[in-house]
Amino acid sequence: MVARRLRRYEKSSEISYAEGVFATLELLTARPDDVEAVLVSSRGEPNAGVKKIREICAARGVGLTVDDRAMERLSPRGSHLAVGVFRKYSTEISTEDDHVVLVEPADMGNLGTIFRTMLGFGVRDLAVVRPAADAFDPRVIRASMGALFRASFSYFDSFGDYARRFPRKVYSFMIDGTTRVDDLRFQAPCALVFGNESSGLGETFRALGESVRIGQTEAVDSLSLPVAVAVALYERARRGVGAPGGP
Repeated sequence: MVARRLRRYEKSSEISYAEGVFATLELLTARPDDVEAVLVSSRGEPNAGVKKIREICAARGVGLTVDDRAMERLSPRGSHLAVGVFRKYSTEISTEDDHVVLVEPADMGNLGTIFRTMLGFGVRDLAVVRPAADAFDPRVIRASMGALFRASFSYFDSFGDYARRFPRKVYSFMIDGTTRVDDLRFQAPCALVFGNESSGLGETFRALGESVRIGQTEAVDSLSLPVAVAVALYERARRGVGAPGGP
């Protein structure tokens, strides 16, 4: 791949970019067969992470190019020392493990943060109901710190499509849910379902399973989506279900 032919990311493209040293290392470690090339900045020579990238690329035969102009074109902020170029790939979520389900998430940064939070609490499978943010957008990858490359995710045209393929206990997180999350008894496998950042889940989700609320003060109308997911996953882990360091 010729670096000078690379363009800014487009959703229709067959390739995407892992921007930054850490994200590039995660790409090389978790998805080595999907890597097309690696670009590094001339400023990166003393950086320990860039040296590690060079070692991995040399060992695996991945093309590495020092090209400041291409780096600037792909990432105009100019702060990154490395960019990993990779082919988009498909993954399948597990039929046996718990899922986080996001219904129409719109924010790239939120989606990336949720990927990282999920892995931190031992959940690797994410179902996304369209319309939704593009998981391969470099902004998502950057916010995930490369965690996306260690997760499995699938998109669905509706929650019904997801539920028919993955029948399981559904916990719908709603501001006025019936059960407090700290009183919840998690039943595995389950789906932890969260709505859009602005509108949450519609009333139809109340009848699809058990509606759950996260206790909060009246000082805010709701918690942010990544915080709500983190609280739910923490409570799940606290009860020994997929706890960090556990099974």
